[in-house]
Amino acid sequence: MAGMAALQGAMASLSVSAPGAASTSSFWGNRLATYSAPQPGIRFMVKTCPIEMRLKRWERKKCKPNSLPVLHKMHVRIGDTVQVIAGREKGKVGEVTRLFKHNSTVIVKDLNLKSKHKKGTEDEPGEIVMIEGPIHSSNVMLYSKEKSVASRVGHKFLEDGTKVRYLIKTGEVIDSVEKWVKVFKEGDSE
Repeated sequence: MAGMAALQGAMASLSVSAPGAASTSSFWGNRLATYSAPQPGIRFMVKTCPIEMRLKRWERKKCKPNSLPVLHKMHVRIGDTVQVIAGREKGKVGEVTRLFKHNSTVIVKDLNLKSKHKKGTEDEPGEIVMIEGPIHSSNVMLYSKEKSVASRVGHKFLEDGTKVRYLIKTGEVIDSVEKWVKVFKEGDSE
């Protein structure tokens, strides 16, 4: 605080005027304005970002001008049954448990297993744990359990005006109220 007062005193002692200005009461000759608290009638909106990102140090993410990450639209959602169409796990079927929209990856239950070496502590010994690794969303397709076929996703409106997703090959509607209730109940119990 004392440093700020000294700086203001030094700036006030300067009698620098703007070129072409006759008086020293111009912008250049005034003292520095101190910070004042906002007036009681003025409200500041502070928006918190509801997005939780878990990025590695070396991962880069594209950001919008307001510094929020760019989130990509994805054709799969949590709880969807998908089939892997490329990579080491090609042909296997599983359920989507997590989505990462900043880099368009999904975690499929019991697929793309990787070993994680956990360091031991004084209480617990170290161990090797198998965890599910992310798969890019372009490498999975929605899967119909009834017809045992993978299909692209389409969108249509029902008679009551609700927009739903459906499988193009089978016509089976993916989004239903019962399914979402089941997904949310499983999410709450974890």
